[in-house]
Amino acid sequence: MVFWVFGYGSLVWNPGFDYDEKVLGFIKDYRRVFDLACIDHRGTPEHPARTCTLEQTEGAICWGTAYCVKGGAERERLAMEYLERRECEYDQKTLIDFYKEEDPVKPFLTGVIVFTSTPDKVSNKYYLGPAPLEDMASQIATATGPCGNNRDYLFKLEKAMFDIGHEDDYVIELANEVRKVLGIAEKGILKEKLLVGSSSHPHIPLTKSHIPAALQLLLLPEAVATDS
Repeated sequence: MVFWVFGYGSLVWNPGFDYDEKVLGFIKDYRRVFDLACIDHRGTPEHPARTCTLEQTEGAICWGTAYCVKGGAERERLAMEYLERRECEYDQKTLIDFYKEEDPVKPFLTGVIVFTSTPDKVSNKYYLGPAPLEDMASQIATATGPCGNNRDYLFKLEKAMFDIGHEDDYVIELANEVRKVLGIAEKGILKEKLLVGSSSHPHIPLTKSHIPAALQLLLLPEAVATDS
């Protein structure tokens, strides 16, 4: 048995499990939204974080990474148990087609697992639903949990999508709104820092001049550990 799982949130930059192959690509008719509560990684039950899930949207595409796990039933079981613990707020596993940039018509893989959530507040206690951009930004700017603060999750996702060459406009817009909230909280003084990590172009030094303004982050505490 071999399984593939698609990562579109923190799995893009921090898979956290042993895998045999990693492929960059996208899925169709889904888009990222920050409509899911996280109460055990980047937030608490009293002040939940907002993390991304997928919303079915005809014609949309969502870029991310697909990971392959093979090598026997025990290895696959351990990887899936880890993923189920980590993605515990997601109440569904959906099977999707996965495409590569080289051939956007024919699926590169079929039957790829992706963790999704039921968009219903009654049947899914973790589903927060949409909210005004300013309200989401305020929540993300202030939520924190055992794995770090919510804003770092958002900023790291923004950077991860930049690194793979497929920025997400929605993520950038939300991240910039969070920066506005943090700027107000710090009396309007925005402190920038260079992003940590390798550039998508390793021969080019990752200096401030090579990073779009949208990706120049505030001076924030570093987060640790894994999260959903």
